[in-house]
Amino acid sequence: MSVIEVRNLGKKYKVYNKPFDRLKEWVSSKQKHSKEFWSLRGLDFEIEKGESVGIIGQNGAGKSTLLKLLTGTILPTEGRLNVNGSVSAILELGMGFHPDFTGIQNVFMTGQLMGLSNQEIEELLPQIEEFAEIGDHMNNPIRTYSSGMTVRLGFSVITAKRPDILIVDEALAVGDAYFQHKCFNRIKEFLNEGTTLLYVSHDPAAVKSLCNRAILLDKGQQIKDGHPDEILDFYNANIAQKEADYKIRQTKGKGNKVITKSGNYKAEVKRVFFERDNKEVNAVQVHDTIELVIEVEFFEDIDAPTVGFIIKDRVGNDVYGTNTYNLNYNLGKCYKKEVKQIKFKFNADLGVGNYSITAAIHSGPTHVSQSYNWWDQAATLQIVPGTNPYFIGVNYLEIEKCKHLNI
Repeated sequence: MSVIEVRNLGKKYKVYNKPFDRLKEWVSSKQKHSKEFWSLRGLDFEIEKGESVGIIGQNGAGKSTLLKLLTGTILPTEGRLNVNGSVSAILELGMGFHPDFTGIQNVFMTGQLMGLSNQEIEELLPQIEEFAEIGDHMNNPIRTYSSGMTVRLGFSVITAKRPDILIVDEALAVGDAYFQHKCFNRIKEFLNEGTTLLYVSHDPAAVKSLCNRAILLDKGQQIKDGHPDEILDFYNANIAQKEADYKIRQTKGKGNKVITKSGNYKAEVKRVFFERDNKEVNAVQVHDTIELVIEVEFFEDIDAPTVGFIIKDRVGNDVYGTNTYNLNYNLGKCYKKEVKQIKFKFNADLGVGNYSITAAIHSGPTHVSQSYNWWDQAATLQIVPGTNPYFIGVNYLEIEKCKHLNI
């Protein structure tokens, strides 16, 4: 069952060069003194009950406009939008609070705006106070609060009652680490109970952790819709796309997984593999010494390029990444038609499981300035148990000593 249905959705604004032009156009409808700007156009998707969807895009892509349309803050210029169910939106936490009212007074005011009765707010108040953890400040005016306290109270009120649909913007980014952890746990509880989530963030790890689907927007257009790994890989390539000859290629690999390669192809990563004792391997034990080999072919002369890699876990979260620039290793002048192998030697201090490798060649410290080639899921590595003591997690820490003291 679809809880959100979007069909050919668009939002148009009028842009005026001068404030007085608005009055001129209103007085004389025959003369135009404005330009049309489509913040969104042609969006078409459905979201089913219980889905968690990340909305991804650079600044100006239309993410905020979409959220305002979904929450009913603004109306569409064209198309159709149906939202079925109660909606709670965490856009700018505490924005609607009155600075001279106390925390408790603002809780009642916000709760009423959410459609809750005074009796429901009274019943939820102890839970709101407990989650916000601001103590006696609940009886003080909001103007005396720090930004962190305002965020705590705002989130506690908005999520006091589980909604059918929860819309979350980047608002949580301003909270402290401890409270962010609490917020994400509450969101995950809502998801387990059947709430539909729309989550806007620039944090890939958060999107991968919370969402099972992602929609990419760019300049008001819907570019891609699919699994978060696939969309974020394409988004990452899209950020670096500045030159006319820059290409983004997506192909299907093993298990129909979408693999992204991008860059201007002045150089290309041809092979990525692991070696142990000079033999190619796909699986190693925890703490084994291995070498990651990245083979690069050059199609133009390039001075001191950077070669790097990122190790990702099974859900696509970055575990570790570095490159020759950060390691102060200079490749020197690389010539056209030359093929080089760059080897990174390290201990596989990783948790048991499967990992993927992203490899890249670019100029400078990051691929954003000039990316020659970026290859997601270029290789895989399986880590199996070794002789080390059992542990959980994605990283192995060698404990030198374990002791106790009587005190």
